Amino acid sequence: MMQRVFLWFSALLALYVSGFACATEPPLPPGDEKPAPHIALLLPLKSATFGPAADAVQQGFLAAAGVEITNPQSLPVRVYGCFDEGNDIVTMYRRAIANGARAVVGPLTRKGVNTLAAEKDLIVPTLALNVADQAAAPQLYFFGMAVEAEAREIANLAKRQNLHQVIVITTHTQLAKRLQFAFEEKWVTDGGAILREIEFNSDPVVFADVAVKPDTLVFLAADAATARQIRPYLPNRLPIYATSQIFVGNTETLINYDLDGIRFVDMPWLLEPDHAAVMSYPRAAPPLPADHERFYALGIDAFRLVQLLIAKKAEISMPLDGVSGHIDLDGHTFLRTAIPAVFVQGHAQLPDAPVVPIAPMFPGLVPTSAVPEAAPPQ
Repeated sequence: MMQRVFLWFSALLALYVSGFACATEPPLPPGDEKPAPHIALLLPLKSATFGPAADAVQQGFLAAAGVEITNPQSLPVRVYGCFDEGNDIVTMYRRAIANGARAVVGPLTRKGVNTLAAEKDLIVPTLALNVADQAAAPQLYFFGMAVEAEAREIANLAKRQNLHQVIVITTHTQLAKRLQFAFEEKWVTDGGAILREIEFNSDPVVFADVAVKPDTLVFLAADAATARQIRPYLPNRLPIYATSQIFVGNTETLINYDLDGIRFVDMPWLLEPDHAAVMSYPRAAPPLPADHERFYALGIDAFRLVQLLIAKKAEISMPLDGVSGHIDLDGHTFLRTAIPAVFVQGHAQLPDAPVVPIAPMFPGLVPTSAVPEAAPPQ
């Protein structure tokens, strides 16, 4: 009798534990393969807001994986998509681990990264494609395209040109303010002076008294559309710097003409077609807009970085000459440094590159062959 009771109790306990496990362990999603070693790519592919950027990352990541397909040690890639990373990322991560993931890439949004960073039991190398506001778990690394980093890089470039005063031109948008604050913090920390701050609200009268001054530059915290409105009201000989926000690609010649002489930073993927790493990977087909091409390049470099994390070779392999820029590792953050460029006759190019001849935009227009006087030598 006692033996039957013990067996009955053991069976009931096993059923309870099994039921608890089923309730807490995420099931395999419909259509998933059986658990197997792989790299999990977690992206908000179903998001109306972030879906297009996530899709570009996925394309770049899979393009890089395709290049490495002949490597017998390369793991296959499984893509996990969601609507809202803030709500879904932990479930997705656990599902990927249950499916056999040996490494995870994602999430893409800052909200998703903060949510995942709060989890302390990240058991495989994980490369988030943004930054977090808190300390990282031992297996969590960060890599992204923060615009603030480009603003700080512009401050460094201007300093190297012996420019010591700045006129900061911004707008009321949140992005413009982020660029402004990041630039000014770096500029002042490094001993630079802020001569003026101008907020542009479509009225060019605010530029009426802007004049050329020794060792002074303009930092333009604006996108291409706003920069086109501002550029005609600034003196030609005044050095003007901006971030990649003003570059919409070299197919947009008319826009680039309107930005002539402005210096900025961007990726080798968009500026250096002859770059060794750039030539190693296929382009998106059909071509993507410039802002999505940047996410495509991010996907390529993310694949390269996660391979190093899996092999435990990230530290010894730095710096990396990436398609998104020069990459180095600082703690758990992969820092990306973009490359300098300048608009010359409707074309964005490296500062020391020969002028690329292009067809005139208007009949009778004969392009000159010199870099505009507004652009100081690098």
